[in-house]
Amino acid sequence: MFDRDKWQEIIMALKQNKLRTTLTAFGVFWGIFMLVVMLGSGKGLENGAYDGMGGFATNSVFVWAQNTTIPYKGFKKGRRYSFSNSDTKALREQVPEIKMLAPRLEARFRGNGANTNNVIRGLKTGAFNIFGDYPDFNKIDPMTIIQGRYINEDDIKYKRKVAVIGFRVKDVLFTPKENPIGQYIRIKGVYFQVIGLTRSQHNGGWAEWQEQTIDLPLTTLQQTYNYGEDVGWYAITSQPNFSATIVEEKVKNILKKRHSISLDDKEAIGSENVEKQFKKMNGLFAGISALVWIVGIGTLLAGVIGVSNIMLVIVKERTKEIGIQRAIGAAPSVIISQIITESIFLTASAGYVGLVCGVGLIELISNMLAKQAAAAPNSGGAMFTRPEVDFSVAMTALIILIVCGALAGLVPAKRAVSIKPIDALRYE
Repeated sequence: MFDRDKWQEIIMALKQNKLRTTLTAFGVFWGIFMLVVMLGSGKGLENGAYDGMGGFATNSVFVWAQNTTIPYKGFKKGRRYSFSNSDTKALREQVPEIKMLAPRLEARFRGNGANTNNVIRGLKTGAFNIFGDYPDFNKIDPMTIIQGRYINEDDIKYKRKVAVIGFRVKDVLFTPKENPIGQYIRIKGVYFQVIGLTRSQHNGGWAEWQEQTIDLPLTTLQQTYNYGEDVGWYAITSQPNFSATIVEEKVKNILKKRHSISLDDKEAIGSENVEKQFKKMNGLFAGISALVWIVGIGTLLAGVIGVSNIMLVIVKERTKEIGIQRAIGAAPSVIISQIITESIFLTASAGYVGLVCGVGLIELISNMLAKQAAAAPNSGGAMFTRPEVDFSVAMTALIILIVCGALAGLVPAKRAVSIKPIDALRYE
């Protein structure tokens, strides 16, 4: 039941020294405000990092050929070699842990230099990255299909002269209102029909690079530009129940055996294990979150200790009053309840204001970043985006603060009831 007199007494007690109450409340306010802001900022950094990865498969690994570093089976060290279509077939057959296998080849033209004025359409020319791909590559490192479609299995099988172009390629070779689908572009003297237009899901330099890329069917690139059966590198993902590290080791061992490379030669095949990098990133943000909570809780505790101290002072100032209450029959539980309620009220009020202000600041920053991104969608992504605080986390922090407020009032309350009424009445 609501006790009006009790609450009036609590408010009057806090009003007796407004400066002291304000400073104490500010300590609690600042603690939860900083905790919310730090949690939101940490989430903003996390979102920025993960957004930069786009839809990249986190259980993927990339392998490519490098020079050998150990003599083996009569071959000298420093031998150069390349993967081939037969390697692709062997990997599909011998590594059941592979879910997706996407061989890739980059076209490097001689003459004017790699990727220099290699694409022409009418009077317009451009220098772009030219790759031969399989359909699965767009599942491992997906790009958004703006128009048309991506390369399919029939394009690979029939070696069709088709091309999927990035958004920057379209800007250079076509007018803004022109539909590129079905049009033809000429790559080093050979015409290809545009079947798809893509946009990168990454941000920054990675996105700019992808959007200046033209993807052809791998078999078409091999045949058209006399690459034979060469494969530049493999993009691979593991089955759900298997680690990419296991797949990486198996793939490397098979390729080493097929190309007469010593199993002890660690440098002959280069690799990048995205799964390991993703785990490191998760560990980094888990560490940041833990640090935020440690600092935030420490700041909160400082505020709560301040509340406990101020309640001790208040109890000392009201010793005589408490003695009178005890003398006329007030039970110890009533005294304890009043002091703890006063502590909770001060802590909860300051904590709620701090929570609201912290969430409000995070939302304001989030809206500003969203407007900035909408105004310049092609300016490259930021490493800090969509700062946010989980509602359940925020409420948990507030509940913890209230509990701490109750504990902060417990010590002064016990001190108050420990004084004998006769001694309290004599207190000056």
